[in-house]
Amino acid sequence: MPIPPQGREPDPPEGAVQPPRGDLTQPGPPTEEAEPGPDAATGTAAPDDEHTVALREAEDRWRRALADLDNLRKRHARELQREAAAERARTAAAFLPVIDNLELALSHAAADPDAIVEGVRAVRDQAVNVLERLGYPRHAEKGVPFDPARHEVVGVVQDPDADPNTVVQVVRPGYGEAERQLRPAAVTVAKRE
Repeated sequence: MPIPPQGREPDPPEGAVQPPRGDLTQPGPPTEEAEPGPDAATGTAAPDDEHTVALREAEDRWRRALADLDNLRKRHARELQREAAAERARTAAAFLPVIDNLELALSHAAADPDAIVEGVRAVRDQAVNVLERLGYPRHAEKGVPFDPARHEVVGVVQDPDADPNTVVQVVRPGYGEAERQLRPAAVTVAKRE
């Protein structure tokens, strides 16, 4: 391979990209005399800047909407807690007379046993009345057809006087209706023959 003369660059191979010549200006750091941008003196923004501003405004509106939604969710949760606490307080207040009457019955425990039994029955009736006012009526009917939405079978008996699949005895009364039920009535049901 021949050695190229000094001071002269070798010829590049055929088809190779040629390096820039020395007479072309090379990019360098900006000088202090750089020209001002398009919107510096005239105040008009380039189209890209208008889109950027619109994008920032849309993003700001989106963030504000998210913050409003989060505040609404928190306020709703606080209101639900406040309503639940108020409802618990109303329910507890409805039972206070029942407790007062039970304490009164216990204070007269040394008196006539028949009067105590009557007092306890009156307190029970008062408690059942409170549950009815809260929307949970008592159901303890005998002789009605068995309804799985209202009854829970705890026993099956052979009863020739009862129709098959009817409630013969209520072991524990139920409270509420099918959609809003505290508990179903525990019953014994007549067998099918």
